[in-house]
Amino acid sequence: MIEPDEVPRTARGTNLYIADINLQRLLERRAPEELQRHEDRLADFGAWAGGPLDEQAEYTDRHANPQHTPQPYGPNGHQGAPIVFNPRYVECHAEAYARGAVGLPYQKGTSGRHMACFTMGYLLSQADVSIHCPVTMTGAVAHVLNTVAPDDLRQRFLPDLTRMDGRALSGGTWATELHGGSDVGATTTRAVKTDDGWALHGLKWFTSNAGSGLALATARPEGSSNEGPLSGGRGLGCYLVPSHLEDGQPNAYSVRRLKEKVGTRGLATAELDLHGATAFEVAGPGEGLKVMMAALEYSRIHNAVASAGLLRRAFVESLGWSVHRPAFGQTVVHYPMVRDQLLDMQMELEAAVALSFESVFAFDALATGDSDPDLGGDWLRLVTALAKYRTADQAVKACRTAVEMVGGNGYTEEFPTARLYRDCLVTAVWEGPANIQALELLRLVAGKRPGDQIFLGRVGAALSDLPPQAGDTADLLEGALEECRAALSHLRRNPDQAPRHGRRLLDLLSDTLATALLCEEAVADLKLGDHRKMLVANRFAARVLAHHNPIATEMEPALAAFEDVILYQPVE
Repeated sequence: MIEPDEVPRTARGTNLYIADINLQRLLERRAPEELQRHEDRLADFGAWAGGPLDEQAEYTDRHANPQHTPQPYGPNGHQGAPIVFNPRYVECHAEAYARGAVGLPYQKGTSGRHMACFTMGYLLSQADVSIHCPVTMTGAVAHVLNTVAPDDLRQRFLPDLTRMDGRALSGGTWATELHGGSDVGATTTRAVKTDDGWALHGLKWFTSNAGSGLALATARPEGSSNEGPLSGGRGLGCYLVPSHLEDGQPNAYSVRRLKEKVGTRGLATAELDLHGATAFEVAGPGEGLKVMMAALEYSRIHNAVASAGLLRRAFVESLGWSVHRPAFGQTVVHYPMVRDQLLDMQMELEAAVALSFESVFAFDALATGDSDPDLGGDWLRLVTALAKYRTADQAVKACRTAVEMVGGNGYTEEFPTARLYRDCLVTAVWEGPANIQALELLRLVAGKRPGDQIFLGRVGAALSDLPPQAGDTADLLEGALEECRAALSHLRRNPDQAPRHGRRLLDLLSDTLATALLCEEAVADLKLGDHRKMLVANRFAARVLAHHNPIATEMEPALAAFEDVILYQPVE
């Protein structure tokens, strides 16, 4: 029988790292040296996130959203107005950097690996996605500066992003425009060459962390059009835009207005007008879009760990409520349907942690030269697309379940579940919704890259290690692997059909890989005499792998008659 003193009523006031046994075991197995190096820091971070950070997040979300009052044009042109933040938000934002959420891999004496930073992101999202989001973008800008920027830009600006004295600048990524959304290649922002660098003119439509100190922006240099060899995305450059110039004056851009959003209300997201803003070229046409995509890929890994963190918070709140809430003579946790829901939430949480951290480990292996640059790069892109998609999808489902579990109280802003549900919605659209991840997947498995063979080899290795105790799970995983093999082979032979099956393939491969990763963890624990993870893997395989629709060669009838069905026209 579960006693109330065994389970906290809520995550608030707990150490989010120390309480997470599943996370600790995964890191012990996959990154033992990094864990030993940073475990005390992670424990301190978990205590801060579960206490002061979470308290600030609730207050900022409910009572102190960022504010901006546009100012009229004056005799000297547009009169800018600052964004006003809750001081407690500003303090916590600065403290995240001081604790190493971005700068840790860049300090002397460290390994250069980002595992601890991504783990901090997982912990941050459980308390305040509105701070995790700018931390993510800051990490992405730092990554680009460190890996591909010219030496003078790296030396000049990287230290400002990675310092850990509480005075670090934060970063932004400005790619989205009014007409484009994910179609970054349609960028119309202009870059004009000047004596000191470049001047950017245009409108960036959705700039999160609008108060950032440094931002990466896509723009089209003068002379590069949407026609010819440097058309579309090939004609874009990538530029670094500081918020202030060397003399301390604000750069020439202004907030048109702040977005009113469903969630992440503590984060200032704005429409920005660029009035000839001073910028420095990170990469010119032909490489600019690739550089921005490198930043977005880094952010996608953070998106995956954030989604896993939201799943963790949803599970903790649901379990705490069910253990402490009496109803009809006993606490709710003793009712069979509640137990079934909790086990489903927990298995999806553990799958999300396994899948998202697989992309973390792939990133570190590539960054430190532990994996082949080509094959490791393909695996990183593939697993990140799968993880970003599946974890976000499950986070939304889990956070909705948490509201339902708590009931009417869970629908009120006095309980964390309401904010959790509003905030989780951003993970499905941030850095590319599901269709964008499906297109990325297709490029890797049905295009010129060998992602299909890498995927099949990875899952096949996990399957071959399964012992007899795996039972039906081995058969289910083997069947899923063969289904993946058949689907991938079909798309290789019929590439014209790939766009129609992208989402279905995304589901099939992400579910199969999540099962394989849970099985790997289960095998490791079985060697220690612990059967628990095998029970989780068995439940996951039975509930998830057994319900896939095969990718068919023929066109589904309703899809073939799409226009008539959608528009309520008669079909003969």
